[in-house]
Amino acid sequence: MSTKKIALITGANKGIGLETARQLGRQGITVLTGARDEAKATAAAAELSKEGIDAHGIVIDVSDAGSIKKAGAQIARDYGHLDILVNNAGVMLDDRKKKPSEQSLDLWRKTFETNLFGLVATTQALLPLLRKSDAGRIVNLSSILGSITLHSTPGSPIYDSKQPAYDVSKSAVNAWTVNLAWELKETPIKVNAAHPGWVKTEMGGEGAQMEIEDGAKTSVELATLGPDGPSGGFVHMGETLPW
Repeated sequence: MSTKKIALITGANKGIGLETARQLGRQGITVLTGARDEAKATAAAAELSKEGIDAHGIVIDVSDAGSIKKAGAQIARDYGHLDILVNNAGVMLDDRKKKPSEQSLDLWRKTFETNLFGLVATTQALLPLLRKSDAGRIVNLSSILGSITLHSTPGSPIYDSKQPAYDVSKSAVNAWTVNLAWELKETPIKVNAAHPGWVKTEMGGEGAQMEIEDGAKTSVELATLGPDGPSGGFVHMGETLPW
């Protein structure tokens, strides 16, 4: 069984997830690059391995209970524990041409299946392995678009930016983060929600201002918190965001 720190990052085949794995790997942490597609998971790990990082691809589809269970069994067999879980996988499917009340229920369900239910299912499955860590860390990728306070405040940076299913799924992720942090408050495990920023990725789209390297920094910071670090927070670059 490994004595090194082990980190699983879901959706790690590209963008913020891949960069998060890279930055954690540079700290000497063994990183498991999670992706739904085996070839993509392996390719991401191979890319990082060329940089001298101890990286290994792992197949995990957060919307598939069987896939999650299989990934958990693989981590248990190969490493015996998990120190860091970065729930990075997510989708933004909202139809920008339609009003909030016009978004289809199918779109809502698909969004929540990955962004919330998949995140919760992955956490539930891997929590026993995180409990075996001396300092387990769970990072839930949220978004400033999950801030109900800012959405309801005229003049805020996001007041006129409404992607309903995505926004509400991230608000739910924030609420889950608070609930789980409360449950684990007497343990060494810390749970936090991260807003990466408006990052130049496929999801970020046109107008994004942050480089991917900077977009991963909040996740990495929360994944490597010391024993005195916060739990149950909603954070961007060290700053606490309003719920």
